[in-house]
Amino acid sequence: MYLSTFIFFLESYMLPCLNKKFFGIDCPGCGAQRAFSLLFQGEFAAAFEMYPAIFTIIPLLGFLLADNFFTIKYSNKIIITLMVSSVVLILGNYILKFL
Repeated sequence: MYLSTFIFFLESYMLPCLNKKFFGIDCPGCGAQRAFSLLFQGEFAAAFEMYPAIFTIIPLLGFLLADNFFTIKYSNKIIITLMVSSVVLILGNYILKFL
């Protein structure tokens, strides 16, 4: 019951993309909010289609949070790998939107 209320709350308060509103073109972050909402609904394939980088951004944020509290071996390499893969997915998705 609480999860459905949270999902409804997420969907009703999504922020509009100002870049798309003013200029008419998507920004590199367009679709991230909807993909996050789809993840909470359990629709993983739809979330990947909406915004592929969501599957690297969430672990990156979780790892950055854990790295503040615990000493993790090779944390710099893991962070850099997750950041580079996120940027590659974001830019790749952005370029594919225009093709």
